Amino acid sequence: MAQNKTPLNRLVVYQLVCMVLFALLAGCTNDDITDLKQFVADVKSRPKSPIKPLPEIKVIEPFVFKAEDLRDPFRPLAQPEQTEQAAAATGSGIKPDTTRRKEELESFPLEVLKMVGSVVMDKDLWGLVKADDKTIYRVKLGNYIGKNYGKIIRISADKIELMEIVPDKPGTWREQQASLVLTE
Repeated sequence: MAQNKTPLNRLVVYQLVCMVLFALLAGCTNDDITDLKQFVADVKSRPKSPIKPLPEIKVIEPFVFKAEDLRDPFRPLAQPEQTEQAAAATGSGIKPDTTRRKEELESFPLEVLKMVGSVVMDKDLWGLVKADDKTIYRVKLGNYIGKNYGKIIRISADKIELMEIVPDKPGTWREQQASLVLTE
């Protein structure tokens, strides 16, 4: 015998299931909210902390831009090498050779260079110089180091001696001896 289920029977079964579920859910409610009331009372009974004052507003002075006091941004800057060449041309006596190609260690001030050793290669004594970029350079007699045209004139196992050419008066130069002593 075949079961005869019509859509109407399915609808009735669905409605009965829904009613039973709602009845079960209605029985799950609880009217006891004493724990909630106790929590609210505890929060309200805490001492009230003072409200922090607003931060003070700092007054910033406005900046007025005056272009007449500034250099023209479309004109090239004077190059330091050009001013050195112009000053050297006006003076007499000792002058640095500004036409020669600069060596790597001339880009560092002498204060940041350190002698870290020496080495003999092909019967020549070479100095080992460490720059502040943590690179160790090998130098020999006649090399230039430092910003003041320092030419190496003597290398020993514990010292590198050089002769610098420094500006003295406008347009004049003088020689000054300097050295790097073994540090490491």
